[in-house]
Amino acid sequence: MKKTILVLDDEISICMLLQNFLSADYDVITKNNPIEALEWLDGTIPDLIICDIQMPDMDGYGFLTKVRQRGFTKHTPVVMLSGRAESKERIKCYRLGAQDYLTKPFNPEELEELVKKNLYPIHYAIEW
Repeated sequence: MKKTILVLDDEISICMLLQNFLSADYDVITKNNPIEALEWLDGTIPDLIICDIQMPDMDGYGFLTKVRQRGFTKHTPVVMLSGRAESKERIKCYRLGAQDYLTKPFNPEELEELVKKNLYPIHYAIEW
């Protein structure tokens, strides 16, 4: 059974790109609105969440905070996705409970490694 990844980004093209890169190995659910994503999370717990930071209605920081406040998604790994590369943005995400931070535009190989690292935290490396 494939692991499930929730991708949240208000840009449909980014959702499609992530789905294209990841769907061979994972079940990828895409949402374009944080409110819709939170409603979807009421009935499903994904194995990983990839979330954009800059979105209308609720930004990625607010979404991440709500995910961490819920008992059943409290420990779900979250990778934040942003066009901002500043260290202060990364630190803010880590303090809110994100496991990783990926900058747009991203390298598909780096995306793949971050996903593996967060889904299989100890055994993801090919060689030790």
